[in-house]
Amino acid sequence: MQEFPPRLDNKFYLTEGGTETEIMYKWGIELPEFAMFPLLDNPEADSVVRDIYRRYFDVAAHHGTGMVIMGHDYRASSDWGAKLGYGPAELADMVRRTIAWLDNLRFEYEDRVSDVYISGCIGPRGDAYGTGGNISEDEAEDYHTTQLSTLKSAKADMAIAPGFNNIAEAVGVVRAATKIGIPLGLSLTLTTEGRLRSGPSLREAIETIDERTHGAAAWFGTNCSHPLEFASALADQGLWLDRLRCIRPNAVQMDKLALCKLGHLEDGDPVELGQQMGEVAANFPRVDILGGCCGTDERHLGQIAQRVNMVRRSLCA
Repeated sequence: MQEFPPRLDNKFYLTEGGTETEIMYKWGIELPEFAMFPLLDNPEADSVVRDIYRRYFDVAAHHGTGMVIMGHDYRASSDWGAKLGYGPAELADMVRRTIAWLDNLRFEYEDRVSDVYISGCIGPRGDAYGTGGNISEDEAEDYHTTQLSTLKSAKADMAIAPGFNNIAEAVGVVRAATKIGIPLGLSLTLTTEGRLRSGPSLREAIETIDERTHGAAAWFGTNCSHPLEFASALADQGLWLDRLRCIRPNAVQMDKLALCKLGHLEDGDPVELGQQMGEVAANFPRVDILGGCCGTDERHLGQIAQRVNMVRRSLCA
Protein backbone atom coordinates (compact mmCIF):
# COMPACT_ATOMS: atom_id res chain seq x y z
CA MET A 1 0.00 0.00 0.00
CA GLN A 2 1.34 3.43 -0.89
CA GLU A 3 2.07 6.12 1.66
CA PHE A 4 -0.99 8.00 2.83
CA PRO A 5 -1.71 10.84 3.32
CA PRO A 6 0.38 12.37 0.53
CA ARG A 7 3.54 14.14 1.55
CA LEU A 8 3.32 17.92 1.29
CA ASP A 9 6.09 20.08 -0.12
CA ASN A 10 5.75 23.00 2.24
CA LYS A 11 4.18 21.78 5.47
CA PHE A 12 3.71 18.87 7.82
CA TYR A 13 0.69 17.28 9.46
CA LEU A 14 -0.42 17.90 13.03
CA THR A 15 -2.40 15.34 15.02
CA GLU A 16 -4.46 15.64 18.18
CA GLY A 17 -2.87 15.76 21.62
CA GLY A 18 -3.52 13.64 24.70
CA THR A 19 -7.27 14.02 24.49
CA GLU A 20 -8.17 11.29 26.97
CA THR A 21 -5.83 12.49 29.72
CA GLU A 22 -7.08 16.06 29.29
CA ILE A 23 -10.70 14.93 29.44
CA MET A 24 -10.15 12.91 32.60
CA TYR A 25 -7.76 15.05 34.59
CA LYS A 26 -8.48 18.59 33.45
CA TRP A 27 -12.23 18.34 32.94
CA GLY A 28 -13.09 15.57 35.41
CA ILE A 29 -15.01 13.45 32.90
CA GLU A 30 -14.83 9.71 33.51
CA LEU A 31 -13.78 7.38 30.71
CA PRO A 32 -14.69 3.82 31.70
CA GLU A 33 -12.27 1.40 30.03
CA PHE A 34 -10.55 4.51 28.58
CA ALA A 35 -13.36 4.77 26.00
CA MET A 36 -14.34 8.11 24.51
CA PHE A 37 -17.12 7.06 22.16
CA PRO A 38 -19.86 6.97 24.87
CA LEU A 39 -19.33 10.74 25.25
CA LEU A 40 -21.13 11.22 21.95
CA ASP A 41 -24.36 10.65 23.91
CA ASN A 42 -23.41 13.09 26.68
CA PRO A 43 -24.13 16.66 25.43
CA GLU A 44 -22.10 18.36 28.16
CA ALA A 45 -19.05 16.13 27.64
CA ASP A 46 -19.43 16.35 23.88
CA SER A 47 -19.20 20.13 24.08
CA VAL A 48 -15.96 19.85 26.08
CA VAL A 49 -14.44 17.44 23.59
CA ARG A 50 -15.52 19.55 20.62
CA ASP A 51 -13.81 22.59 22.13
CA ILE A 52 -10.63 20.56 22.72
CA TYR A 53 -10.57 19.62 19.05
CA ARG A 54 -11.30 23.19 18.01
CA ARG A 55 -8.17 24.21 19.90
CA TYR A 56 -6.22 21.60 17.93
CA PHE A 57 -7.58 23.03 14.70
CA ASP A 58 -6.75 26.56 15.88
CA VAL A 59 -3.11 25.53 16.36
CA ALA A 60 -3.02 24.07 12.86
CA ALA A 61 -4.58 27.24 11.44
CA HIS A 62 -2.11 29.49 13.27
CA HIS A 63 0.97 27.54 12.20
CA GLY A 64 -0.18 26.58 8.70
CA THR A 65 -0.05 22.81 9.12
CA GLY A 66 -2.21 20.08 7.67
CA MET A 67 -3.96 17.64 9.99
CA VAL A 68 -4.31 13.89 10.42
CA ILE A 69 -6.98 13.69 13.07
CA MET A 70 -8.62 10.80 14.99
CA GLY A 71 -11.63 10.78 17.27
CA HIS A 72 -13.51 8.63 19.75
CA ASP A 73 -13.22 5.07 18.46
CA TYR A 74 -10.04 3.70 20.10
CA ARG A 75 -12.16 1.27 22.14
CA ALA A 76 -14.90 0.71 19.55
CA SER A 77 -14.08 -2.95 18.94
CA SER A 78 -16.08 -5.96 20.05
CA ASP A 79 -14.30 -7.04 23.25
CA TRP A 80 -14.07 -3.53 24.67
CA GLY A 81 -17.56 -2.65 23.48
CA ALA A 82 -19.00 -5.69 25.25
CA LYS A 83 -17.38 -4.58 28.51
CA LEU A 84 -19.19 -1.26 28.10
CA GLY A 85 -22.51 -2.85 27.17
CA TYR A 86 -22.44 -2.16 23.42
CA GLY A 87 -23.37 -4.74 20.81
CA PRO A 88 -22.03 -4.94 17.24
CA ALA A 89 -24.69 -2.71 15.69
CA GLU A 90 -24.31 -0.07 18.39
CA LEU A 91 -20.53 -0.05 18.02
CA ALA A 92 -20.77 0.32 14.26
CA ASP A 93 -23.11 3.27 14.76
CA MET A 94 -20.63 4.88 17.15
CA VAL A 95 -17.81 4.49 14.64
CA ARG A 96 -19.90 6.10 11.90
CA ARG A 97 -20.89 8.94 14.24
CA THR A 98 -17.24 9.51 15.16
CA ILE A 99 -16.24 9.95 11.52
CA ALA A 100 -19.20 12.28 10.91
CA TRP A 101 -18.25 14.27 14.04
CA LEU A 102 -14.73 14.79 12.71
CA ASP A 103 -15.99 15.58 9.24
CA ASN A 104 -18.18 18.35 10.66
CA LEU A 105 -15.11 19.91 12.29
CA ARG A 106 -13.19 19.65 9.04
CA PHE A 107 -16.03 21.48 7.31
CA GLU A 108 -16.14 24.11 10.09
CA TYR A 109 -12.44 24.89 9.52
CA GLU A 110 -12.27 24.39 5.76
CA ASP A 111 -11.41 28.08 5.14
CA ARG A 112 -8.66 28.06 7.79
CA VAL A 113 -7.04 24.61 7.69
CA SER A 114 -6.34 22.72 4.49
CA ASP A 115 -5.03 19.20 3.90
CA VAL A 116 -7.10 17.62 6.68
CA TYR A 117 -7.44 13.83 6.70
CA ILE A 118 -9.86 12.01 8.98
CA SER A 119 -8.80 8.70 10.45
CA GLY A 120 -10.50 5.96 12.36
CA CYS A 121 -8.68 4.82 15.50
CA ILE A 122 -8.05 1.08 15.91
CA GLY A 123 -6.96 0.16 19.43
CA PRO A 124 -5.36 -3.17 20.36
CA ARG A 125 -7.61 -6.02 21.44
CA GLY A 126 -5.84 -6.32 24.77
CA ASP A 127 -4.09 -4.00 27.20
CA ALA A 128 -1.88 -1.48 25.45
CA TYR A 129 0.33 -1.38 28.55
CA GLY A 130 0.83 -5.15 28.57
CA THR A 131 2.46 -7.40 26.00
CA GLY A 132 -0.59 -7.71 23.75
CA GLY A 133 -1.51 -11.21 24.92
CA ASN A 134 -1.29 -14.43 22.94
CA ILE A 135 -3.31 -13.28 19.96
CA SER A 136 -2.26 -14.82 16.64
CA GLU A 137 -1.94 -13.04 13.30
CA ASP A 138 -5.09 -14.74 11.99
CA GLU A 139 -7.07 -13.95 15.15
CA ALA A 140 -6.00 -10.31 14.97
CA GLU A 141 -6.94 -10.05 11.31
CA ASP A 142 -10.39 -11.45 12.02
CA TYR A 143 -10.91 -9.32 15.13
CA HIS A 144 -9.99 -5.96 13.58
CA THR A 145 -11.78 -6.58 10.28
CA THR A 146 -15.15 -5.53 11.74
CA GLN A 147 -14.13 -2.04 12.84
CA LEU A 148 -12.02 -1.45 9.74
CA SER A 149 -14.92 -2.45 7.50
CA THR A 150 -17.17 0.03 9.27
CA LEU A 151 -14.58 2.77 8.81
CA LYS A 152 -14.38 1.96 5.12
CA SER A 153 -18.17 2.20 4.77
CA ALA A 154 -18.16 5.45 6.78
CA LYS A 155 -15.73 6.90 4.21
CA ALA A 156 -12.92 7.57 6.66
CA ASP A 157 -9.82 8.70 4.78
CA MET A 158 -7.69 6.14 6.58
CA ALA A 159 -7.23 4.21 9.81
CA ILE A 160 -4.51 4.50 12.44
CA ALA A 161 -3.70 1.75 14.93
CA PRO A 162 -1.95 3.35 17.94
CA GLY A 163 -0.70 1.67 21.09
CA PHE A 164 0.22 -1.66 19.51
CA ASN A 165 3.07 -3.58 21.13
CA ASN A 166 2.67 -7.11 19.79
CA ILE A 167 4.03 -8.03 16.36
CA ALA A 168 1.44 -10.73 15.69
CA GLU A 169 -1.48 -8.40 16.33
CA ALA A 170 0.17 -5.66 14.28
CA VAL A 171 0.58 -8.04 11.34
CA GLY A 172 -3.07 -9.03 11.63
CA VAL A 173 -4.43 -5.48 11.64
CA VAL A 174 -2.29 -4.52 8.64
CA ARG A 175 -3.50 -7.56 6.72
CA ALA A 176 -7.11 -6.76 7.57
CA ALA A 177 -6.76 -3.17 6.35
CA THR A 178 -5.08 -4.35 3.16
CA LYS A 179 -7.91 -6.77 2.33
CA ILE A 180 -10.54 -4.12 3.04
CA GLY A 181 -8.68 -1.49 1.04
CA ILE A 182 -8.26 1.25 3.63
CA PRO A 183 -4.85 2.89 4.26
CA LEU A 184 -3.53 2.12 7.74
CA GLY A 185 -0.76 3.77 9.75
CA LEU A 186 0.60 1.61 12.57
CA SER A 187 1.92 3.28 15.72
CA LEU A 188 3.93 1.22 18.21
CA THR A 189 4.31 2.03 21.89
CA LEU A 190 7.73 1.82 23.53
CA THR A 191 8.88 1.25 27.08
CA THR A 192 11.21 3.61 28.92
CA GLU A 193 14.03 1.45 27.47
CA GLY A 194 12.91 2.21 23.93
CA ARG A 195 11.56 -1.27 23.13
CA LEU A 196 8.12 -2.77 22.66
CA ARG A 197 6.84 -4.23 25.92
CA SER A 198 6.62 -7.60 24.18
CA GLY A 199 10.39 -7.49 23.70
CA PRO A 200 11.60 -6.45 20.23
CA SER A 201 13.25 -3.18 19.32
CA LEU A 202 11.36 -0.69 17.18
CA ARG A 203 13.57 -1.61 14.24
CA GLU A 204 12.97 -5.34 14.70
CA ALA A 205 9.23 -4.79 14.94
CA ILE A 206 8.95 -2.59 11.84
CA GLU A 207 11.17 -4.83 9.73
CA THR A 208 9.29 -7.97 10.79
CA ILE A 209 5.84 -6.48 10.25
CA ASP A 210 6.86 -5.16 6.83
CA GLU A 211 8.31 -8.54 5.87
CA ARG A 212 5.18 -10.44 6.92
CA THR A 213 2.78 -7.99 5.24
CA HIS A 214 4.85 -7.17 2.14
CA GLY A 215 5.20 -3.56 3.27
CA ALA A 216 1.45 -2.98 3.23
CA ALA A 217 1.21 -0.46 6.08
CA ALA A 218 0.95 3.15 4.90
CA TRP A 219 3.57 4.10 7.49
CA PHE A 220 4.81 3.41 11.00
CA GLY A 221 4.92 5.65 14.03
CA THR A 222 5.46 5.65 17.75
CA ASN A 223 3.18 7.13 20.41
CA CYS A 224 2.95 7.35 24.19
CA SER A 225 6.73 7.72 24.67
CA HIS A 226 8.71 10.81 25.65
CA PRO A 227 11.60 11.92 23.37
CA LEU A 228 14.11 10.84 26.00
CA GLU A 229 12.55 7.38 25.90
CA PHE A 230 12.37 6.80 22.15
CA ALA A 231 15.75 8.40 21.38
CA SER A 232 17.62 5.12 21.85
CA ALA A 233 15.23 3.35 19.48
CA LEU A 234 15.83 5.93 16.73
CA ALA A 235 19.60 5.69 17.14
CA ASP A 236 19.50 2.31 15.38
CA GLN A 237 20.25 3.52 11.85
CA GLY A 238 19.00 1.76 8.72
CA LEU A 239 16.52 1.84 5.86
CA TRP A 240 13.73 0.99 8.29
CA LEU A 241 13.74 4.63 9.40
CA ASP A 242 12.31 5.60 6.00
CA ARG A 243 9.11 3.84 7.11
CA LEU A 244 8.84 5.93 10.28
CA ARG A 245 6.55 8.86 9.61
CA CYS A 246 4.59 9.69 12.78
CA ILE A 247 5.70 10.54 16.34
CA ARG A 248 3.33 11.49 19.15
CA PRO A 249 5.26 11.99 22.41
CA ASN A 250 4.06 12.03 25.99
CA ALA A 251 4.51 15.27 27.89
CA VAL A 252 6.84 13.71 30.46
CA GLN A 253 9.23 10.80 30.84
CA MET A 254 7.42 8.28 33.02
CA ASP A 255 6.19 4.69 32.97
CA LYS A 256 3.02 4.62 30.84
CA LEU A 257 0.79 2.79 33.29
CA ALA A 258 1.93 4.99 36.18
CA LEU A 259 1.29 8.09 34.07
CA CYS A 260 -2.31 7.06 33.43
CA LYS A 261 -2.97 6.26 37.09
CA LEU A 262 -1.62 9.48 38.62
CA GLY A 263 -5.06 10.98 39.05
CA HIS A 264 -3.91 14.35 37.74
CA LEU A 265 -2.55 15.84 34.53
CA GLU A 266 1.24 15.62 34.29
CA ASP A 267 1.89 18.12 31.51
CA GLY A 268 5.63 18.73 31.82
CA ASP A 269 7.16 21.72 30.02
CA PRO A 270 5.51 22.47 26.64
CA VAL A 271 8.42 24.67 25.52
CA GLU A 272 10.97 21.96 26.28
CA LEU A 273 8.90 19.32 24.51
CA GLY A 274 8.68 21.60 21.47
CA GLN A 275 12.44 21.98 21.45
CA GLN A 276 12.94 18.23 21.74
CA MET A 277 10.55 17.55 18.88
CA GLY A 278 12.28 20.21 16.81
CA GLU A 279 15.48 18.19 17.21
CA VAL A 280 13.63 15.07 16.13
CA ALA A 281 12.39 16.89 13.02
CA ALA A 282 15.93 18.03 12.22
CA ASN A 283 17.37 14.53 12.57
CA PHE A 284 14.49 12.71 10.87
CA PRO A 285 13.07 14.99 8.16
CA ARG A 286 10.87 12.21 6.74
CA VAL A 287 8.80 12.29 9.94
CA ASP A 288 5.96 14.62 8.95
CA ILE A 289 3.00 13.59 11.14
CA LEU A 290 3.53 15.04 14.61
CA GLY A 291 1.34 15.57 17.65
CA GLY A 292 1.09 14.59 21.28
CA CYS A 293 -0.02 11.80 23.57
CA CYS A 294 -0.54 11.53 27.35
CA GLY A 295 -0.39 14.87 29.15
CA THR A 296 -0.24 17.04 26.03
CA ASP A 297 -2.75 19.64 24.87
CA GLU A 298 -2.89 22.59 22.48
CA ARG A 299 0.03 24.31 24.27
CA HIS A 300 2.37 21.43 23.48
CA LEU A 301 1.05 21.17 19.93
CA GLY A 302 1.69 24.89 19.43
CA GLN A 303 5.29 24.61 20.61
CA ILE A 304 5.87 21.52 18.49
CA ALA A 305 4.40 23.21 15.41
CA GLN A 306 6.47 26.34 15.93
CA ARG A 307 9.75 24.44 16.35
CA VAL A 308 9.14 21.98 13.54
CA ASN A 309 8.22 24.78 11.14
CA MET A 310 11.47 26.55 12.03
CA VAL A 311 13.45 23.39 11.38
CA ARG A 312 11.72 22.62 8.10
CA ARG A 313 12.30 26.20 6.86
CA SER A 314 15.99 25.95 7.74
CA LEU A 315 16.33 22.62 5.94
CA CYS A 316 14.80 24.13 2.81
CA ALA A 317 16.92 27.31 2.92
